[in-house]
Order: sequence, then structure tokens, then C-alpha cells
Amino acid sequence: MPRKSLILLSVCLATLTINLSAMIVNIALPTLATDLDATTKDLLWIVDGYNLAFAALVLAMGSLSDRFGRRPALIVGLVGFAASSGSAVLADSSTSLIVIRFVMGMFAALIFPTTLSIIANTFTERRERASALGLWGAAVGAGVALGPVSGGFLLAHFSWHSVFLALVPLSLAAAALAFAFVPESRDPEVPRIDRPGFLISVAAVGSLTWTIIEAPEHGWGSAATLIGFVVAAVLTAMFVLVERSVANPMIDVTLFLDRRFSAACGAVTIAFFALFGFIFLIAQFFQFVRDYSALETGVRFLPVAVAIAVASIVGSQLAPRIGTKLVVSAGLVLLGAAFLWISALTSGVDYATVVAPQMVMLGLGTGLVSTAATESIMQVLPPSRAGVGSAVNDATRELGGTLGVAVVGSLFASAYADGLRPAIEGRLDAVNTERALDSVGYADAVAARVPGLASAVDAAFLDGLALGCITVGILCLVGAVAALVALPGRGFEPREAEEQDELPDEARVLQAIR
Repeated sequence: MPRKSLILLSVCLATLTINLSAMIVNIALPTLATDLDATTKDLLWIVDGYNLAFAALVLAMGSLSDRFGRRPALIVGLVGFAASSGSAVLADSSTSLIVIRFVMGMFAALIFPTTLSIIANTFTERRERASALGLWGAAVGAGVALGPVSGGFLLAHFSWHSVFLALVPLSLAAAALAFAFVPESRDPEVPRIDRPGFLISVAAVGSLTWTIIEAPEHGWGSAATLIGFVVAAVLTAMFVLVERSVANPMIDVTLFLDRRFSAACGAVTIAFFALFGFIFLIAQFFQFVRDYSALETGVRFLPVAVAIAVASIVGSQLAPRIGTKLVVSAGLVLLGAAFLWISALTSGVDYATVVAPQMVMLGLGTGLVSTAATESIMQVLPPSRAGVGSAVNDATRELGGTLGVAVVGSLFASAYADGLRPAIEGRLDAVNTERALDSVGYADAVAARVPGLASAVDAAFLDGLALGCITVGILCLVGAVAALVALPGRGFEPREAEEQDELPDEARVLQAIR
């Protein structure tokens, strides 16, 4: 096998592993709700602890890998990911599992930008790089496919700990391949970490996520929620000001003046906002509303996963030919239409004729947006600074996923509680009423013992799902219009990477702005 193919195999396996982790836990959510007595808020943090650590650290980790070496960064990240995944066997509460998920997210933040950076430095010709990115995107799709199916299989035969232990051998295998085949590359000119910018960015993302997840408990119009949003906005403004003033910023915010860069980042954010929010809810819909087993649920994720993989490859070939604008906007329209359709789900909906086609639309939209927008982001920076570009791309993915789970999950929790309260007040005591309103898993268990309550729980769940899906659908359609306006069309030809590397920094920035 050619050396470049072995390099691509190594980074795709690493990508598969960390995306498998992001997906596999969603299948276990109903089991965790029962075994760990986890509330909806606990489940949000179990998913978003990983996503939040990833999003908050990925920019700094991408810079570190550029500076000190991409190969050792990839290997250290994979070994650390294996160790933290294995430690899940020690978790005996939702709190301990949330902590473990944060640690896993930290190591994933080191792995993911390194994979894209290695691709950018290995495949320097545009069409060759686009094909490699298509296969990289297919690995993301494979993670979406294998996560639910393998998670369902493991849960059918073992405890929930097994879904984390299964990641250990995959991580170590990817580390071994990286050690054997990935060449060393680095950019010694990359400056030291911008510590003020790093700390402020972590605080901004963390405060925003915390505010959204906690909003259903405090109230969306409460003082705590409003103050949280204000704090997040102020910290974001401070981050921009700091990055504009320091000599070596964590990210050159002037890059966002380039519409290729900013619009592509926005498209990726929206796509993964939609995907992660959908998966968080649909896994629970299948198991709580339709009463599927974990394995039956996992198998039913295959249409969206296959569609993502196919569309990622197709999108990588279409973007250079017809333009990023058309590919990304079409993907966002598919996503928007899929979510508006999904919002009308009923408890007795037929999977084969309704849900499966919805999942195919969603997967096609995600795949088209992801690969084409990623290529647009990577064109802005030269290969020597690929870690920064890939880290920004990864940050937008994880920020979108983090906010998708937080926003969709919180909207769901609010609508679910509002819909269920009238049906259970007076039928359960105060303690059990609050637990049922906080946890779909607990309400589902109680409904099995209280005649007539199951239909009310299902109706409240569908109310929450509809609100989340309508919100996401509208966001995707607005994003499609923005993509049509801002992204490059067929006639765009990027400057060759070698020419960009020869330009002084000032000229490169001006070129990006133009």
C-alpha cells in the first residue's frame, strides 16, 4: 500500500475512534438514565462534557501540535484517550462519568485537529486533498454508523461500561499505525500559546453552555439565565479584543473577514448543531417512545450514517467542480427540510416509510455541508499553519455539537416538563412528580405502573422533540441563504499553497480579507 494511503488510514482510524465516542454514548443514554438515576440535565452534561472540553481546547491543541510535532501529538492524544476511556469502568455515578467525559474530550481535542493538519501537509494538490478530505469525512460518517450499532450490541450483552471499554483497543491500534506510518511535521515558527485568549475562550464557551443547560431549571427568563448570557457575550467580546491586541493571538480573528472562512465555519457549526441535537433526542425517542432495544435502536441509525459517508465523498468531488456555494447551501436546505419534517413525528410513525427517509435527508445534508465547508476553511491558510485552520474547523464542529445538544436538549426539557406537568400533578406525590419532570427515563418507568400515564409521557416527549426540531430547521434554512450569499462559486480558484507560504504575513492577511 502506498505510503500516503497508510498515512490516510492512520488518521481516518483516529477520526473514527473519537467520532465513535461521540456517537456511542447517545445509545447508552436511556440505560444511564436508569442505572445511574440520571436526570435529563445529567444526560446533557454526559454528552456535552465531552463536547465542551473538545470545543474549548481544540484551538490551543491545534497550535501545540503545529509547534511541537503533529505525529507525537496524535500518538499522545490516542494513548490518553484510551486510558481515559478505560477509566469509565470505575464510574459509579453520573457525576464521575461526567468528569471522565471531560477528560476524554481533552484528549480528543489533541487528536482531531492533528488529523486534518496531517492531511493538509501530506496531500498538497487541491483535488488530491479534496479526495482525502472526502474519505476523512466518510470516517466521521462511519463513526455515526458504528457508534449506535456497536453500542446497541454491547448493551444487549454487557453493562453500559462496555461502550467505553470498546474504544480502548481502537485508540491503541490507531496510535500504533501513527507510530509506524505518519511522518513528523511541525512549524517551529508557531508562537507560544496565547494564555489570556485561551482562558477567556474557555470561560466564554463554558459559561454559554452552562447557561443553556441550566436554563430549564432556573427558567429561560430568570435572572440567573439572563446574567449567564450576558457574561458569555461579554467574554466573547473580550476574546475578540484580546486577540486583536496581542502580538501572537491564539487565532487571527481577521481571518473571519474572509467570507470563505467565516461562512464555511458558520455552515459547519449549523450542520453539527443539527446533527448532535437530533441524535441526542432520536435515541431516546426510539427507546422510550417506540420501546426499541438498544440494539434495535442502533441499527436504525444506519440510514443517517451511510448517507453522511456517501455525501461526504460526493461533496468533496462536487465542490471543486460546481463551487462550494451550491454544495453547502443544498446541504443546509436538505437539513432544514428534514428537521421540519421530523417535527411532525407521532408515536406510531412507520420507521421504513417516514423515519428512514428523514434520516437519509439529514445525513445527505450533513455530509454535503461538512466536507465542502471544511475544504473552504482549509484553503485560507497554507499547509505550514494547517493546525490552526483544522483546529478552527474542529472547534466549529464541536461548538456546534455542544450547543446543539445544549439548546435542543434544553428546549426539549422545558417543553417536555410543561407538557407532562398537567397530566401527572395529583396522580403522583411531589417528589415523584419532580423526578418524572426531570427525567424521561424515570417517567417512563413510572408510567409502566400507573395506568394511562404512558400516553401522556409520549405526548410530552413529542412536544419537546417538535420544538427542538422546528428551531433547528429554521436555523438551517437561514444558514442556506447565508451560504448562497457568502461562499465562493464555481469560478473561484484559490492561490496555490506554495505561493501563500512565500508571501509575508501581512500580504497573506490582506489576501484572506480580499
